[in-house]
Amino acid sequence: MTTLKEQLQEDLTAAIKTRDELRSSTIRLTLAAVTAQEVAGTTKRELSDAEVLNVIAKEAKKRREAAEAFEGAGRAESAAQERAEGEVLAGYLPKQLSDEELTGIVAAAVAESGATGPQAMGAVMKLVKPKVEGLADGGRVAAAVKAALAG
Repeated sequence: MTTLKEQLQEDLTAAIKTRDELRSSTIRLTLAAVTAQEVAGTTKRELSDAEVLNVIAKEAKKRREAAEAFEGAGRAESAAQERAEGEVLAGYLPKQLSDEELTGIVAAAVAESGATGPQAMGAVMKLVKPKVEGLADGGRVAAAVKAALAG
């Protein structure tokens, strides 16, 4: 059973052998972020697969935000490069929830908490977050909760 970090290292080796510049540079940067996370703090440690997934999700989010920034600045080529790197990272992440699935989870949490009005957002988020961890972007979740409480 290989860990996610070992999988990344194997994929990096394969990408280098096939001279896949995009994959190799993206995976190399991601592994660097994983290593940085491992040595952060007082003692070096191995990250669990869940922690490695969090690092990959953060890296993917950085790529999404950078692509949007480049697009806004009219730099389509740079935006396309960031999107392509994001696609490579997306291959390691669990499939994201659809809008319908997310809305269903949020509706169930609102019903469970008996929350009404925007002031109950924190209570609903507390119920929803563990169910959607890694499966939906925080901004999407917050928007869905806000919409459910406004409705």
